[in-house]
Amino acid sequence: MLKFYLTSMTKRIAIICNYQLLPERVGGMDYFFWDFDKKCSENNIETDWFFPNNSDHGGYSDLTIYSDENKSVENNFLDFYQENKPVYSNIITHFVELCTPFFQKTKKISDAAIIAVDHNPRPLNGYPFKKKINKRIKGFLYSSYIDTFIGVSDYTVNEILKDFGSHLKSKTQTIYNGVILDTILVRETRNTVKPLFLVASHLRESKGIQDLIEAVNFLPADIRNEIKVDIYGDGPYKNHLIERTKQYGLQECFSFMGSKPNLNEIFCQYDYMLQPTHMECFSLSILESLSANVPVITTNVGGNTEAITHGENGYIFKAKDIKALTQILENVYLGNKKISINTRELIANSFSLPKMTEDHFQLLSDKRDQI
Repeated sequence: MLKFYLTSMTKRIAIICNYQLLPERVGGMDYFFWDFDKKCSENNIETDWFFPNNSDHGGYSDLTIYSDENKSVENNFLDFYQENKPVYSNIITHFVELCTPFFQKTKKISDAAIIAVDHNPRPLNGYPFKKKINKRIKGFLYSSYIDTFIGVSDYTVNEILKDFGSHLKSKTQTIYNGVILDTILVRETRNTVKPLFLVASHLRESKGIQDLIEAVNFLPADIRNEIKVDIYGDGPYKNHLIERTKQYGLQECFSFMGSKPNLNEIFCQYDYMLQPTHMECFSLSILESLSANVPVITTNVGGNTEAITHGENGYIFKAKDIKALTQILENVYLGNKKISINTRELIANSFSLPKMTEDHFQLLSDKRDQI
């Protein structure tokens, strides 16, 4: 049995994140990266970060970042390792595809314990048969090079086992995403009639905002003429969504607000958040909305039902069920359905950023004994 121990001596880890650093889009993961780096530094652990690009906005000015926009983050890390030969106790990946040759290559050059964190949502109807077979083969070939798999929800953990094999169960666990409560402004009172709605989402087809537009179009005329939905975010589907609102004459209902770096201060201006997504892993925007005491109306995909209890802190409907969404919107708008509790309390107890950071930090000491 080979062993290494985390002692008071300075250790060094690498974190490989296929995550663009964008000043105009600062979200929960950015805060997590900053907080985790600080936690490591306080415990004499040096952290090398590998991102697709570099930036000094927010806490990134304090991180040691290696980037090369001409290479994938995986290849940039491998080239850096070959050139510098650093000694890492742990190598962690975020937003990197699981069970690929990259993990085999990394294990061949380093004795570090490898932790792979899965943030990736799955398609609503699952992968095509050919891709399922391909993933199972990759699991057989490369899963042994990963010491620990982390899913950001129980749903994600189940999908990891489904994709790559149930034999991984003993080294797979859930660590929920978390948010910084102190930075999120709280809505004190909630309109129970004619509430204000927001969407906070990347604008792509899989987020289902086109379903929301359809649902609003099916509302009774008196509601359709009054309801207001502000959409925060940007993405490749934006023009399509704008055209669809024009097609139905709903330009007065929907306002496209663009990306905002201060959503933590904006959620509290609304009564409900809408998230009609077709695929999700575990949504930070849901947690942020709940932290602002703003209930969420969302679909039954991914880890959504692990944060939202129907009728308690929000409403759940089946993905792509436009009729069901229309009914919820109508009942909520008229005050026939309403959420009365303070939705912030759940987040404080189960989904805070300090808890997320501590749970991830504990993974480093969990790998003291290596076989």
